[in-house]
Amino acid sequence: MTLESSKTLGGIGAVLMFIGIFPYINYFGIIEIIGAILILVALHDIANIYRERGIFSNAIYGIAVAVVGSVITGILALAVVLSNLKDLVTQIYPGWNGDWATLQGMTPNTTNIDPSAIFPLIGGLLVVLVIVWVVAIIAAFFIWRSLKQVSNKTNVGLFGTAGILLLVGAIIPIFGLLLIWIAALLLAIAFFTMKPHEQPIATVTSPPPPTTV
Repeated sequence: MTLESSKTLGGIGAVLMFIGIFPYINYFGIIEIIGAILILVALHDIANIYRERGIFSNAIYGIAVAVVGSVITGILALAVVLSNLKDLVTQIYPGWNGDWATLQGMTPNTTNIDPSAIFPLIGGLLVVLVIVWVVAIIAAFFIWRSLKQVSNKTNVGLFGTAGILLLVGAIIPIFGLLLIWIAALLLAIAFFTMKPHEQPIATVTSPPPPTTV
């Protein structure tokens, strides 16, 4: 694959990541998943073109950490909710027999809520959020390293800027989402502004002139 096709794939992928934040466009994260795959393909080809394995390896490490971390935290969140929700619902609906279908016809009574039953649920969810935060930072660190290498090889500084914004956005809660969104836009611009890769020209040395006797 040529650099021209790689920059097109990467640019389109970054644009999809940028617009994937809008709920009416993104459907269960499919747009962002497609965008991430296109960027990975582009980085793989760029790594081969510039003979820099770290470009793709760091990117794949970052994606792998994000995927595995998302699965683990999703399972933990589900376990925390399921293990604490039943006791809380029992307090809100006295006399509940455990059948979720019967809740629709019951009247809630919030005066029976014991705060001690809520604390384990809140505490468990806070632990899950901390894990998500740490996973996001680790994943962003590897992707930043990949984009920094791309910036050094292509002389396009926007790759490095996008990587820094992504890393800072992962570190800063809530407000960092805006930085990550801006980083996706800068990444798209960086891909589209890449210049053709120039192969190094081999120098030919002429033989020394014959010596005269």
